[in-house]
Amino acid sequence: MTRIVIIGGGPGGYEAALVAAQLGADVTVVERDGPGGACVLTDCVPSKTLIATSTRMAVMSESAGLGLRFSGGPDGIVGGLEADMCTVNKRVKDLARAQSFDVAERLAYEEVKIVRGEARLVEPHVVAVGDRHLRADIILVATGATPRVLPGAEPDGERILNWRQLYDLQELPEHLIVVGSGVTGAELAGAYLSLGSKVTLVSSRDRILPTEDADAAAVLQEVFLRRGMKVMSRSRAGGVERSGDGVIVTLEDGTKIEGSHCLMTVGMVPNTRGMGLEKAGVRLNPHGFVEVDKVSRTSVPHIYASGDCTGVLMLASVAGMQGRIAMWHALGEAVQPLKLGWVSSNIFTDPEVASVGVSQKMVDDGDVNARTVMLPLFSNARAKMQGFEDGFVKLFCRPSTGIVLGGVIVAPRASELILGLSIAVQQHLTVDQVAHTFAVYPSLSGSITEAARRLMTEHAY
Repeated sequence: MTRIVIIGGGPGGYEAALVAAQLGADVTVVERDGPGGACVLTDCVPSKTLIATSTRMAVMSESAGLGLRFSGGPDGIVGGLEADMCTVNKRVKDLARAQSFDVAERLAYEEVKIVRGEARLVEPHVVAVGDRHLRADIILVATGATPRVLPGAEPDGERILNWRQLYDLQELPEHLIVVGSGVTGAELAGAYLSLGSKVTLVSSRDRILPTEDADAAAVLQEVFLRRGMKVMSRSRAGGVERSGDGVIVTLEDGTKIEGSHCLMTVGMVPNTRGMGLEKAGVRLNPHGFVEVDKVSRTSVPHIYASGDCTGVLMLASVAGMQGRIAMWHALGEAVQPLKLGWVSSNIFTDPEVASVGVSQKMVDDGDVNARTVMLPLFSNARAKMQGFEDGFVKLFCRPSTGIVLGGVIVAPRASELILGLSIAVQQHLTVDQVAHTFAVYPSLSGSITEAARRLMTEHAY
């Protein structure tokens, strides 16, 4: 029986463990924090739970236009709502623990062994956990990553925070300064804004979400500004210090911003140091990420890697797929290499931003020849009924064949809507085929088929 040791119990680890166990391998997972890893316990699951609460609050706060009034406060629905952060954070942590328990139950059902502790490679085929040595035919490294610390802005867990420390707060931050305008910064800035905090977002670039679709970022930034967020563009934080019951963020140009709390969202560093990987022959890139090929194999044939420690699109879905591909390949099953062009992603802001396939930048730079259509959400009947005014559906196709190459959706629950475009991209469907697919009327998904119809009729191919 093939012995497999998986270092890390997050999606890149536990998904791989399930596949390996179902294929008859003897599987051991080494996990420091608990089943599900940081994704379930401190990162993805907690943050999206918090965001779900904030989105519900935003919907209620903006319901006056639909004819709803809240009698609990003098100023209508906005004045009568407030977030009880003790209850909110208790729910966040309870749900994370419940999800971790579910992962543990599933692993136990498949007879996967779990060893608690930190692992290191002491020999090419031996993983040490404390004084215990685990021999393995195949090793999978799925150790994830940790929030990057900016020198001069070290988190203290009270006023200067990384996102893993938010859920211990007993009160809603009066004025939250968020440093970093990438996905995590935008998501949490928007969430706390909706929960009732004053929010200042510090962005080193000229706009929020600098690596995402520019049209989508523009919509989201406009929504943030309209709701009262202060966005400081082209501003780089030089340091953060405590000041009594608050913080002072000093920008590199000398500008000082005072707030009650500061949230640092300035990237991730891989959890690969001190593991003995390089000594075992595993190549790391200059930033410490494990180098892998399309089947998750490292420079050492029997050692694989998956998830955030590889730096390949830091998404739970990608981590899980990398882990599954690694086990299929290692155990001799037929496997299709990871195709990043098929990966759909979502930013859990309000509205959400989902995308798949080619990007607008690739089209604008001439890397991809594509026809494009962008349909505003406010033209959708269901959106009008629900009071959704911000967002759009953007679709890309090949000029000659009409094959769908990708798309961007900015809308409530865009994470659910993007599946249709993901299927179209992966299955090489044409805009004709999408256009002739029945969509429910009225529905937000109807904008996808409408966008396809416009590409079909407006552009000959």
